[in-house]
Amino acid sequence: MIDERIGFIGIGNMGEALLRGIIVSKLIMPSLIYASDVDKKKLEKLAVDLGINALENNQELAKRCDIILLAVKPDIVKIVLPQISDSLISPKWIISIAAGVSTSVIESFLPSETPVVRVMPNTPAMVGEGMSAISAGSYANDGHLEKARQIFNAVGKTIIVQEKLMDVVTALSGSGPAYVFLIIEALTDAGVQLGLSRQDSLLMATQTVFGSSKMLLETNEHPAVLKNKVTSPGGTTAAGLYELEKKGVRSAIIDAVISATNRSKQLS
Repeated sequence: MIDERIGFIGIGNMGEALLRGIIVSKLIMPSLIYASDVDKKKLEKLAVDLGINALENNQELAKRCDIILLAVKPDIVKIVLPQISDSLISPKWIISIAAGVSTSVIESFLPSETPVVRVMPNTPAMVGEGMSAISAGSYANDGHLEKARQIFNAVGKTIIVQEKLMDVVTALSGSGPAYVFLIIEALTDAGVQLGLSRQDSLLMATQTVFGSSKMLLETNEHPAVLKNKVTSPGGTTAAGLYELEKKGVRSAIIDAVISATNRSKQLS
């Protein structure tokens, strides 16, 4: 359990998901959680529902909290940081989930040597199954990284990466859910084309992807090993895989991640 006060600046979809995950996991007591947001109605509702502290402005939040979590859109970061900078007295520190905003940019707005940790979560965090990559800024230490891991483990799994790899993370796990949804949609459409109801076909496709992912995580086998266990010589799976390879599905997915990585670098 973390006994420091944490303040959320922004409670959009990701901020709210993280907030709820922390409370459900009992990582931080609601009485130690503060939040501010431009959506006052949502803020008030969450305060009542979850027992957290709602604050009117970001500066007051920064004064009261030990950890400040920036859960705002990238273009809002340059507006928020000057508001809280004067309140960031050591040992206060920042966690940012603003996509594409480097720790060096955040540090440039803050008092000298303020620790900053950058995190790239993905949307499955909203159902407690997110994947978050964590990077340390110039002044963040192992203790900061470990606390960040505890916080984001409340909504899924975490890894520590060098910040230079964050564009790859954005392209793989950040954009990855969209690729998976596209695959599920295609599997569903195929089932419908061949006579299944859309409801049954969607359930079959979704559960198949979910079960396969869980099997990979729990067995720790290489995907190729599990793929080969499903594939009998001359069977239906072999026929289907042949078509996927012939159509270049594998290379198309690789190219998609490379393209998304390049785009992330451009946007950063």
